[in-house]
Amino acid sequence: MIKINSLPNGVRVVTETIPFVRSVSFGVWVRNGSRNESPENNGISHFIEHMLFKGTEKRSAMEIADTMDAVGGQLNAFTSKEYTCYFTRTLDTHFDVALDVLSDMFFNSKFDASDIEKERGVILEEISMYEDAPEDLAVDLLQAHTFPQNPLGMSILGTPETISGFNTNNLKKFAAARYSPQNVVVAVAGNIDENAVLEKITAAFGSYAGEPDTFANSAATYTPGFSFREKDIEQLHLCMGFPGIKSGVDDSYALAAVNTILGGGMSSRLFQKIREEHGLVYAVYSYNASYIDTGVFLVYAALNPDNVQEVAELISNEVRGMFTEKITAEQLAKAKEQLKSNFLLSLESAANRMNSIGRTLLMLDKVITPDELVEKIDAISMDSFFAVCDKIFKPDQMSLSLVGKNMGSFNRDTFAMK
Repeated sequence: MIKINSLPNGVRVVTETIPFVRSVSFGVWVRNGSRNESPENNGISHFIEHMLFKGTEKRSAMEIADTMDAVGGQLNAFTSKEYTCYFTRTLDTHFDVALDVLSDMFFNSKFDASDIEKERGVILEEISMYEDAPEDLAVDLLQAHTFPQNPLGMSILGTPETISGFNTNNLKKFAAARYSPQNVVVAVAGNIDENAVLEKITAAFGSYAGEPDTFANSAATYTPGFSFREKDIEQLHLCMGFPGIKSGVDDSYALAAVNTILGGGMSSRLFQKIREEHGLVYAVYSYNASYIDTGVFLVYAALNPDNVQEVAELISNEVRGMFTEKITAEQLAKAKEQLKSNFLLSLESAANRMNSIGRTLLMLDKVITPDELVEKIDAISMDSFFAVCDKIFKPDQMSLSLVGKNMGSFNRDTFAMK
């Protein structure tokens, strides 16, 4: 059973008891990511995430790691465009240790100048490593030109120029503004006593205060475009984009079915046509990157540069085929069963359940139960399926990004999804 409580200071707590596991997954979710930055401080949210692991008033970075290792626990974090999450996974007997360590990091991190300098080098290496990941680079390149005037188009990691400007003062000031109680959700899932866990979290998180956060996201407007990044690599990495669907609306479920049929698995049209039938790629898939007010539907493929024109045309043909070769009721029913199975099987993991309840409460101000989600999937109709196709796949809204050392035979002036 899922329970939601609000502490007096505005922190929300969501818990789910899973009595058949022996673990507890615990996360602190903060509504802050690269979308909350400016071009001048791009990357500061991710930098703050790193700094919370560098030591507190009572623990060094080594002691933080050693305390969790001593109980066989896992401790990590990630930053996205719209939120940051710090999380642990331990045996149910060690939740108190996880709570003590993570709350200490959250409230008492030092942001020491010498640690900042060392971490600056670590993040610069992370940026370099990311530059060597052309798949991710192609996606970010596409989002940069689809949201050119909005922070959604900026990198989560920041740039070497912005990273060089961070110091104790501006990191602490930004964290104080964004890590306010109203922006925080604490999520716990696993073999727990909900009342005892709530009491402990209240003691740890219930008394801290902060100024009300006045930040408001600027509206993100999708802008189609084309980008090419020269890189000395063997394959060409292609990313095609269309206007997507925002988080938490009914259309997102119909779009999930569209994605399943088009490029969501080994039986999808893209995989079967481009890899299995033509043998032109190893990897090809699609997905919807959703945000609180917008989204981007993406198709990715990695290929020989000489085949790029043919692959791009095959992708566009399969997209057009979503209208001209309309699916059958049987195909839609199969896609719905895939969606339900993937979701329900994922819930056998306490970590996935913590992620689901924490993220949805933080971003959507509600928690969607498994039964509710199954109902939403079952409600997908042929009409809602094709209505989403009509909304998403507009030829004049197609975007394209390419990463590689040449574009092979591709001629963007003659290519279009007509």
